[in-house]
Amino acid sequence: MASRRTLKAAQAIREVVATSLLTDLKDPRVETTTITKVEVSADMRNAKVFFMIRGGEAKERLALKGLQSAAGYLQQKCAKRIDARYTPKLSFEVDEGVKNLLEITRILAEERNAKEAAEAENAPDDEFEEEEWEEDEDEADEEEDADNSKTND
Repeated sequence: MASRRTLKAAQAIREVVATSLLTDLKDPRVETTTITKVEVSADMRNAKVFFMIRGGEAKERLALKGLQSAAGYLQQKCAKRIDARYTPKLSFEVDEGVKNLLEITRILAEERNAKEAAEAENAPDDEFEEEEWEEDEDEADEEEDADNSKTND
């Protein structure tokens, strides 16, 4: 279990890095990068910054290189925000959890579409049911009329 101090440091690092990406860094490789979470080691000397970017593996590699080249600047910004003996060394990783979530969502959507298609193939024709229902309704009306005419006689 992470201590309260490391959790607070992780949150501060996430805020600093995300804000710096939006406002300070002008590198086009990291423009659309989203910081998803930060894990800080117990001794607060290392921090893993997880990020995601839409657009495939090529964009992920470019964003990773851009973040690695800006690591010193981002670490300096974190040092100003975090009051600690050591400033955590930042390392960056692609957040696979988000990619996995998107893949699972895609697979579930495919399965749902396949199930709906199978149900549509196995479903009886609506026209046949409608005609049958109308015939049953007509027969019921005729029986009702016959019953009414008997009671009136």
